[in-house]
Amino acid sequence: MISRLTSNSRYGDESSPPFRPKKGFRRKTTLLCVFGLAALAVGVGWFGISHRQRGRAVSCPAEEPLGQTPERRDSGRSAAPVPVPAHPGRPIVLADVTGESGIRFVHTDGSSGRRYILESMTAGVATFDFDGDGLIDIYFPNGAPLPGARVQTPPHHALYRNLGNWKFQDVTREAGVAITAFGLGIAVADYDNDGWPDVYLNNFGPNILLHNNGDGTFSAIPEACDERQDIVGAGAAFLDVDRDGHLDVYAGNYIAWSADVHVPLVVGGIPSYPSPRDYAPVPDNLYRNNADGSFTDISQSSGIALHAGRSMGMTCVDFDNDGDTDIFVCNDVQENFLFQNDGRGNFQEVAVLAGTAYSGNGEVLANMAVEAGDYNNDGWLDFYTTNYQGELPVLFHNLGGGTFDDATRRTNAADGCFNNVNWGCALVDLDNDGRRDLFVGNGHTEDNIELRMSNTSYRAQCVVLQNTGGRFVNVSGHSPGLQRKLVARGLAADDLDNDGDLDVVVLGSREGPLILRNMLRETGPDNHWLRLRLIGTTGNRSGVGTRVTVVAGDLRQIDEVRSGRSYQSCWGSQLHFGLGPHNHVDRIEIQWCGGGVEVIESVAADQQITVVEGRTASP
Repeated sequence: MISRLTSNSRYGDESSPPFRPKKGFRRKTTLLCVFGLAALAVGVGWFGISHRQRGRAVSCPAEEPLGQTPERRDSGRSAAPVPVPAHPGRPIVLADVTGESGIRFVHTDGSSGRRYILESMTAGVATFDFDGDGLIDIYFPNGAPLPGARVQTPPHHALYRNLGNWKFQDVTREAGVAITAFGLGIAVADYDNDGWPDVYLNNFGPNILLHNNGDGTFSAIPEACDERQDIVGAGAAFLDVDRDGHLDVYAGNYIAWSADVHVPLVVGGIPSYPSPRDYAPVPDNLYRNNADGSFTDISQSSGIALHAGRSMGMTCVDFDNDGDTDIFVCNDVQENFLFQNDGRGNFQEVAVLAGTAYSGNGEVLANMAVEAGDYNNDGWLDFYTTNYQGELPVLFHNLGGGTFDDATRRTNAADGCFNNVNWGCALVDLDNDGRRDLFVGNGHTEDNIELRMSNTSYRAQCVVLQNTGGRFVNVSGHSPGLQRKLVARGLAADDLDNDGDLDVVVLGSREGPLILRNMLRETGPDNHWLRLRLIGTTGNRSGVGTRVTVVAGDLRQIDEVRSGRSYQSCWGSQLHFGLGPHNHVDRIEIQWCGGGVEVIESVAADQQITVVEGRTASP
């Protein structure tokens, strides 16, 4: 029954210094430092240093053993070694079904041989049901030729329709999305509340809004497309910043760039990509939905444009549990941003105060992607960020009260990631036990990195970390599908075969994607699950920004519908909850974005239910 409650360090020629609260702080330089760095450079060799770490004069060591580093990774915690958690009885198993899927998409980064910086970024991926047939489809953004590149047939984006039984059909041209544009970030949601999911593409050059016509085709909306030419885009997200029922757009920006400002770089006689620090950071954009098919740039008035960054991935969730949507932005080789919403669409940047700007050591990191999820089921959404080779991903544990600490080492949340460049990530429940696991895609920026470094590689295996109850275990070796190495970038975790567990799509740079089938039904425990599709009426129709609490016995979980997450990707229009041994749900509480609170009681597990705001839930 439903009861309604009233309510309305990656690149650069400078090291990554720890955070210092006083502006204008300068480090003293001594002869001892100079001679020490010189000696280290001779011993290590400039030739062996990644351009993302130039200035540190250190080479990337072997995989960092848990609890044995002299540095303290957890803020406010003891540096004593942390025991590696026990191995789970039933590890997560993923199988590679790319070959049988019929997906033949191959990504291009527009390479011209000149090593432009945006070639190394690549794109995200989106999974959503574009035609309303109940099956999750896949949209692959693609690159475009850069100055100097020679191509016979211009590349284009791709849309694959899910036919069921792990078969996909290329419907790119029929759907009208054979776009040649340098796509980077993608967000999906119903911006005009007509019942069909639309697509926003954040590009190098003008961004594009694709309106879903409801007949299997899309049309570009000129009124919503900016005219910029020299901005390298990044992640994107739909969100309702002021809870007026109309979805606004956040578009991350990486740098201002053109071929005229390209900075050639050679490291040890080997061509390399330039540093992000060779280019000035730029502010992101926030566009308000005018409810007439057009958008107004409110970046300045909202407070977003007061902060310039090198944006990469982002996610928009309510981190402080005050009922509105906040924004976490990953920045490359500078501090992250955490924009706190005042409920009216005005934002204050609070990352330093919250403890999410830097690592627990106060280090500036080369941040790539960010995911949000309650990894320990304490009722507060945590953040997980991925970073560059030689840096650990960071699990920011939400302490409540607007603050976080670095829980990476005590939870083993970076196992298997240190030697690789980490990109897309997912903090989702892969084994349906009611605890969120981690999936991390890896792959280097430099296709010649193995000529300079022996402990990393251009192509790398993805990593799966299984949550055993607040600590993570690396179970990647149990998945035959993870034996394939690729140059991973964006990814998505969605139920592609409607069997009640989450599968994974990984976009590969300069190659085809990796499609992974979750084998939980065949190899795992008989855990139960529940999936919710939310349709707003007072609020936005996609339910973006809506928070759901699910209670099953002693298991209590939260999640939010979001559009845009991880590394420039989008998935999760339907909320998935693993229930472990519980075969029914005692209570579902839905806090609608911009609306009221509804409660549904006594729901059977192992099904998808659709909830329309203010109406009865149905299977």
